[in-house]
Amino acid sequence: MAETHDAPLSASQKSRIRRLSQPKEPEPGEEAGELNIVPFLDIITNVMMFVLASVSVTFIASIDTTPPAIGGKGRSDVATKALNLSAFITTQGISLKTSSGNVAPGCQGIGAGITIPMREGSIHDFAAVTSCAKRLKNAAPEFKEETQVTITANPGVEYGTIIDTMDALRKDGEEELFSDVHFGVAR
Repeated sequence: MAETHDAPLSASQKSRIRRLSQPKEPEPGEEAGELNIVPFLDIITNVMMFVLASVSVTFIASIDTTPPAIGGKGRSDVATKALNLSAFITTQGISLKTSSGNVAPGCQGIGAGITIPMREGSIHDFAAVTSCAKRLKNAAPEFKEETQVTITANPGVEYGTIIDTMDALRKDGEEELFSDVHFGVAR
């Protein structure tokens, strides 16, 4: 068995050990060397939360149309015996015109007047527009292949009304009517 020779510490040795083992306050110059990033992280976290809360998702829908052309170049490929359907959106209703002439009110033959007048004085009847467009397309076998329509709107017609008219003329449920929409200029 080995003997341990532990000599008792002197008072100066005990004092030195006690002094070195106590935490020491940093010198004024030593504290500036560390970078405190906690406030910076707080700011970044708050900014990220604000950005995530304010981000909105935007869906964009596009509609294929042809803008008005000078001299009617947009419809140059249409045959002369074609339907040549045009829709005029006014504040009184929607008037349809073919190569034979204006479509009479109620979509009954050729005649003057607004083809589809507004319901109750202020609501466009888009279902009637679709029905009339379908009737015109099915009026002759050579019209069934036609897909072009020109839409012209008077000043003061709302954008939503133009889009709803386009939708009414484009499809009847799953059946395509006039999918190629051109815009005309009101004169």
